[in-house]
Order: sequence, then structure tokens, then C-alpha cells
Amino acid sequence: MQKTIKIAVDAMGGDNAPGEIIKGAVLAVQDRKEIKVILVGKEDLIQKELSEYDYDKTRIEVVHAEDVITNNEAPVLAIRRKKDSSIVVALKLVKNGEADAFVSAGSTGAVLAGGQLIVGRIQGVELPPLAPVIPTMNGVSLLIDCGANVDARSSHLVQFAKMGSIYMQDVIGIKNPRVAIVNIGAEEEKGNMLVKETFPLLKNCTDINFIGSIEAREIPNGGADVIVCEAFVGNVILKLYEGLGMALVKKIKTGLMSTTRSKLGALLVKPALKETLKDFDSSKYGGAPLLGLKGLVVKTHGNSKSTEIRNSILQCVTFTEQHINEKIEKNLSNNE
Repeated sequence: MQKTIKIAVDAMGGDNAPGEIIKGAVLAVQDRKEIKVILVGKEDLIQKELSEYDYDKTRIEVVHAEDVITNNEAPVLAIRRKKDSSIVVALKLVKNGEADAFVSAGSTGAVLAGGQLIVGRIQGVELPPLAPVIPTMNGVSLLIDCGANVDARSSHLVQFAKMGSIYMQDVIGIKNPRVAIVNIGAEEEKGNMLVKETFPLLKNCTDINFIGSIEAREIPNGGADVIVCEAFVGNVILKLYEGLGMALVKKIKTGLMSTTRSKLGALLVKPALKETLKDFDSSKYGGAPLLGLKGLVVKTHGNSKSTEIRNSILQCVTFTEQHINEKIEKNLSNNE
């Protein structure tokens, strides 16, 4: 008999809550029969949105939470004070084993803080990294860490590399993923103190496929499958990636609409361009998992629409079925 995978979803988090969040949850249970979604938030608002859809009522449950943690609140303080917030209530479901995973488009700081304070770290994990999948010319790469630990040490980066390698192999399906550390040059002697300390440690890891340094310009070309860095660098890379992508698309659209001739050409290239740009839509891979916790916590973009919410929920199924937490714990315990 197929195991039911229960996913708690923060119905109140994000710019498009609760409408798009609930729509995404409905799409997810329609896609996969083994999923049960627990929507956490203000019950009256959630039930009102759910009444617009036709779905299996046994596979979506509503758990009331009166409060909402906003982006302008201090994350740790909010987690401790707002015990009846949608984020805290949902994370407690994961901690108590009532849910296998948690998905939120809400406050990143609160999700990160709550994940560590409530769900807790796997034994042996020093710091849990936030690891989004980013599009490249060759498919996708995992950027780890992109926002959780801005002051990481070399031992942390080694763990990031190991956890990222497990995730890419077992969730994304890339065999023997190539691991590289972000650097300002390809030579081993280059980099800041953190990179210089970490490079030889990664080089001596026998359980990962370490290929050396990667410069930022090689990331979009798919130069590595797992891109290792501390969160300050990772977040800068991620934000530049997203901003440049939006700027290029806007510039292309402006150019295509600039003259009568270009408008005619736009009609011809539009289908091919639309299909090509789909490859650079990272939302189809779901959100960014906070790896190394006792339960799965996934943070999606604050402006997520229903498709990304659905894909983030589906992502939790693969993560759970592949026993990623157990593999991470086993890998790190073997290397203590």
C-alpha cells in the first residue's frame, strides 16, 4: 500500500496568499494521489478559497492559526512570541511527526529561524543551508548556501557540499554530481581565507565529485552541478541571477516591439522564444530546501503563484521517498 505523504503548507505566507497558495495545494493533490496537504492559517479565509474548487475533501485538511508573521518582524522574536502563527503551528506539525514536510512563501527569516528552533538539526549537521535550484545552459545547478549562514566556516562548506551532492543525485537525478566552490579564479591558490581553507578539505573528500573552483561567469553555463559558497556570496549570486534574467527578458521584449519590422519578426520567433525561456524557469523545480533538518522545510519565493506552490509540494514527495534526511545523517556520521 502506498504511503501517504503529509505536507503542511503555510496558507498565509507570501504576496499572493491565501489565494495562490490554496490553488497550488489543490493542484498538488489532483496531481498525486499519495499527497495529503494540511493548510495552516485563518480557517475562515482558507475554507472560503477552497469552496471555489472541486477536489478530494479527504486529502486537504485545515488547521487554524490566528497569527501571521510578516517580513518586517524580527524572525527569532516572532517565532518565540507568535506561537499561534501559521509558520510556527505548521513547523510544530513537522516536529511532532504529524507532517512530513513544510512549505512556505512567507518570511524567509522566520522560516529559517523556525526550522532550526522548532524542527531542529539532524545529528552531526553544524548549520543547515538554504539550497535553491537555479537554471543553466545544461539544465540546473544547486546553489548552496544562498541565504541561511552568512558567516560560515570551512567545515560548514564541506557539509554543504556533501548535503548538496546527495540532494542533486537523489532528488534531481544527476548521477555523480560535479561539486565546485565559488572563487575569483580557477587556480587553487586564489580566493579569500575561507575558500583557501575549504578547497583542500573538499579536495580530500572521497564521497563527492569535487572538480575545483568555479568563477561566477561559468555558473550560467552549467560549469558545476553543486555550487558551494557561504550565504553572503550565494545570495548575491542568486539576486544578480534573477535581476539580470528579468532585465534581459524585458530588453528583448522592448527590442522586438520597437519597429514594425521587429514586430513582424516577433510573431515568427515568439513560439520558439517562449519555449526556450521555459528552460530558465526555476519555479518548475519547486522551492529551496533547508537541508540538514530533522524534517523537510522548503522556502518558496515570496511572490510564488500556484504553479510554484504545487511544484514545491511535489518536490517534498521525492525528497521523502528518497529518504534524503536519512542519507544525510548517515553520510555525516560516517565522516565524524
